[in-house]
Amino acid sequence: MMSRRTATISTLAGLAIGGAVAIPATATVSSDGGGSTPAAHQIDLEHLNDSGASGTAMLSVQGTRLTVKIEAQGLVPNAPHAQHLHGSTEGRDFHCPTPDDDKDGDGIVSTPEGVPSYGNVQIALTTDGDTTPDSALAVDRMPTADAEGKLSYERTLEVSQDVADHIKDLHIVQHGIDVNGDGAYDAGAGPSPLNEELPLEATAPAACGLVQGAAIGTMPEGGVETGGGTENGPASALAADGLVAAGGAGLVAAGGALLVAWCRAPRRDH
Repeated sequence: MMSRRTATISTLAGLAIGGAVAIPATATVSSDGGGSTPAAHQIDLEHLNDSGASGTAMLSVQGTRLTVKIEAQGLVPNAPHAQHLHGSTEGRDFHCPTPDDDKDGDGIVSTPEGVPSYGNVQIALTTDGDTTPDSALAVDRMPTADAEGKLSYERTLEVSQDVADHIKDLHIVQHGIDVNGDGAYDAGAGPSPLNEELPLEATAPAACGLVQGAAIGTMPEGGVETGGGTENGPASALAADGLVAAGGAGLVAAGGALLVAWCRAPRRDH
């Protein structure tokens, strides 16, 4: 019979998200005599493309079970925001893009321009169902920011051993910006390089953050509890040149159509 103990890890103060939202800093983790204690890693999300978005994410891994919690703000209100774990499970070094990655000089680092810096999609952080790169644009299953531009997300899912082993090599990218400040995705900044039927605003990266090196023991509170998930392999959804890789073409047609419909739908106050 394996013994089981529960350890409560507390810190002196809550984490601050973007200097505005405090997160209670107490978490309970458990381990058994032959098992491993969950390792938690913090990600500080910082804005890209002058989006004003920021936040804090936590990744907790035990075996091949991954829990992701995100608290973010400054996002386009009442809009879905695609979000993913990017990077490599082969030890390659990726990082968040900088303004220097704006190769066409339009003032916006698009997804194709950002991919060489932050790498391909490893996990689509959907609210339910599939989490493989095939769901990278599953807009109907991505979290939606509230009327104040705040987003709260939580999900536990099974991942591949490669993802679990290389969790520190991964990072989070959230997408969706508002270039002209009208509070919605529109075509003012031109079409998305991923799909001309989509506005660039809907697919451009808004925030990015790398996993911090030290394991810690606190997690954001709240979020959408969705459970489930599917095993994820290291397959890529987007090639470095920004084109959809093999097996991902369907997500542009399906996810793109959903986003087009959403962008054209009348706005509703939440």
